[in-house]
Amino acid sequence: MRVSRRVKLSTRMLVSQVVILVVTMCIGFGLYTILTSRQLDEQYRARALSIAQTVAAVPEVQQALLRNDIGADSAVQALTTRMLRDTGARFIVVINPSGVRLTHPDPALIGQRVSESVIAMDGQSHTGVDPGVLGPSANGKAPVFGPSGAVIGEVSAGIQEAQVSVALVHALPVIALYTAVALGFGAIMALVLARRLKRTTFGLELHEIARLLQEREAMLHGVREGVITFDRKGNVTLINDEARRITGVGSGAVGRSLAELLPDGSLRDALSGAGDGTDQIVVTGEHTLVVNRMAVSLSGRPLGTVVTLRDRTEIDQLMRELTSTRGLTGALRAQQHEFANRMHTVAGLLELGRSDEAMAFLLEISGAVDGFAESVGARIADPVVAALIVAKATVAAERAVTLLLTDDSTLTDRPPDRQAVVTVLGNLVDNAIEAASHGPTPAHVTVRLRQNDDELFIRVSDTGPGIPPGANSSIFREGFSTKDSVAGVGRGIGLALVRQVTSRLGGQITVTDGPGPVFTVVLPMRTAAVT
Repeated sequence: MRVSRRVKLSTRMLVSQVVILVVTMCIGFGLYTILTSRQLDEQYRARALSIAQTVAAVPEVQQALLRNDIGADSAVQALTTRMLRDTGARFIVVINPSGVRLTHPDPALIGQRVSESVIAMDGQSHTGVDPGVLGPSANGKAPVFGPSGAVIGEVSAGIQEAQVSVALVHALPVIALYTAVALGFGAIMALVLARRLKRTTFGLELHEIARLLQEREAMLHGVREGVITFDRKGNVTLINDEARRITGVGSGAVGRSLAELLPDGSLRDALSGAGDGTDQIVVTGEHTLVVNRMAVSLSGRPLGTVVTLRDRTEIDQLMRELTSTRGLTGALRAQQHEFANRMHTVAGLLELGRSDEAMAFLLEISGAVDGFAESVGARIADPVVAALIVAKATVAAERAVTLLLTDDSTLTDRPPDRQAVVTVLGNLVDNAIEAASHGPTPAHVTVRLRQNDDELFIRVSDTGPGIPPGANSSIFREGFSTKDSVAGVGRGIGLALVRQVTSRLGGQITVTDGPGPVFTVVLPMRTAAVT
């Protein structure tokens, strides 16, 4: 094995093809020689028959048979001897119906009976190979017809087989020349193919190609990133296990286009290149993906594209939890800041000696804060959801926005998927506070939560500028945002997550456009929690 690896792949291919060509040409040369030999046999038998038929048609031959003119000095013997010289035949024998020779190249055999039957007496011509007394020969036998049309004898003509062999020997160089030319052409094409194969495989040997394939398979199916490659026509040429998992594409994807594998949407746009940019965020039904697409070329010749997909669903879940924690922290910071301001006010009143007014101020602010928290707690039984609303109210107040919970809001049971409700409500309220802070004053955000036996209704409205006309179907697409872009900060993810969570739970979401938008989300209350 070590020795064979030292021989280059192109050399092995060249040697193998030349050996195959040599063996094939030798077999072809042998078969063609046999075919040529048979054709020469047929030609010489036909020539012998032609000679026999010509002699049989001579009137002197017919008269000799009718007179049974047997003799070495007969006219018919002289005729056949002359035709032997003219035609180059080995023998021309005239035989009567009894099988007695009237002529023969050997005068001693004239008048003697032939050893075989006179087969031309049936009126038909015959050819074959006759061993004969003069050696093997290509033989033709023709009947001789009398004046009445009856068969009166036979003419047998033969051409010695040695002449056939000589003709074959003369034909062999031509056959060998054709064979050599074909072999040379095949060797040149084998050399060209070997060099082309070497260029195609970048000079790699078989064991190196096999090792690269093994390493590629191990790498592609072992990494945590999804990898999909496309040819220049946009058909899938490779897809690893992780890409199948996060895109939902089954087996048999290779060789098919994206239109056959994925429905129309943001994921297909990102994979096909319809969406621009790097690190594109794509939110599907179950995953949040980061998609990168890169064109591949070799020596300036485009080969296709490579797409990588990273699943950041778990990271986004952690980020949502971190966002909730940051929201609570921000609320506490805002409360601390507001508390410091109020304490400074109380301290100033005390220094001025107005203790009664300080006491009244403390009772006023304490009642307002406690009143809103108690109002939320009385309507919202779930403590996490209630704490979220209270925290968002504090954050809103810091941005000069008033957060209101409608009087008819009620949530008596814990939602089956509390984290989903927190994600939906938190993102909607955050967007509403952001929008209301840039709208007319006084700025308000109104939250309405209603629960029945089967569904939970979440409605969030604000006094902001609202959704641009015609953008209702676009605002839930990842990357869409009406806010100014900030370097390093991803925009257009919140509403995409709201849609993802709502779709995952089998709910619905609607929105009105224009100033003062209203977002309404309906979630099933009996949906099992999705981990």
